[in-house]
Amino acid sequence: MSDRVGTDVQPEIDVDLQPAEPAPVGPPVIDARGLEKGFDDHVVLRDLTLYVQQGEIYGLIGPSGSGKSTAIHLMCGHLSPDSGAVEVLGRDPAHFDAKTKRRIGYMPQGLILNPDLTVQQNVRFAAGLYGVWPWLRRRRVRSVLELTELWPVRKRATRSLSGGMQRRLALAAALVHEPYLLFADEPTANLDPILRAKLWEHFQGMSDQSRALLITTQYIDEAENCDRVGLMHEGALIAEGRPEELRRQAFGGDVVDIVVERQALDHAQTVSSVEGVVGAEMPHDESVRVTVENAQVAIPMLIEELEESGATVRSVSQYQPTFDEVFIRLIEQHSGEHLTSDQLQLNQSEGR
Repeated sequence: MSDRVGTDVQPEIDVDLQPAEPAPVGPPVIDARGLEKGFDDHVVLRDLTLYVQQGEIYGLIGPSGSGKSTAIHLMCGHLSPDSGAVEVLGRDPAHFDAKTKRRIGYMPQGLILNPDLTVQQNVRFAAGLYGVWPWLRRRRVRSVLELTELWPVRKRATRSLSGGMQRRLALAAALVHEPYLLFADEPTANLDPILRAKLWEHFQGMSDQSRALLITTQYIDEAENCDRVGLMHEGALIAEGRPEELRRQAFGGDVVDIVVERQALDHAQTVSSVEGVVGAEMPHDESVRVTVENAQVAIPMLIEELEESGATVRSVSQYQPTFDEVFIRLIEQHSGEHLTSDQLQLNQSEGR
């Protein structure tokens, strides 16, 4: 008979088991197949294949030099691929007509606006280029400048703005015509967390209106805001999927934390024999972290096995790894090498 302590205590279970939402249907807004691009005999983009659906926020995430900006330039028609093909809104970007261009918003990393014009003049000029009717321009210009918190400085010359404010201005100019498809290259770089959250709320609103967005970022945590995410490393798309799918791919399944009342046994060894357990470890004396194929199926069996071994289970919760953890694990799986923080910093300083 097992020495069970406090078996009348019911464990607190906090696990998110919501079913995944179905993927969008219909023809893709962006359809890239096998894109490759090199500069001076250096390949910066390797066999990139991805699609973006109507109403979808697709996040292209990775350090500087991983090929994100080059991918956007190919999709916007600024560059021609060395191999592969891409269609955007059903057309080859090299042959966009005026109507198609007006349906697209593009925010680059660098400033392409006139530095001698004021903030308001630059956005008004962009609205005219995109074909916004004169009677709509005033309202649209004010709307995007308020969104990017630039309305109070609307009369300042663009050249006098800080780098972060110039990036906000570039985003305002890309949004002023309410594009059907937005390409935004690191739109939240160097912004404070409050404004970052405000912009992502706006991006979600665009998605709710069936507009499509392809957004690049070095802020790995922003993956949570995307419908699907592509992780890039050294010019290659090394993983792709919904945020939760990438977590499962990185860790091999669902990750569950179980807290027990006392250190009765080696809990990791106890649960390792349970069906569906991929791995187990003990981050603390009174807890065990278990990776399982399916949390919903495995949790009742884990609780039963631990209590039969003499432990009292106090709580069960699903561990949500940060996307920093996910990203590093996926890179290590792809490269077969352990990645140090110094190597990550080196990758961020190389390439285009």
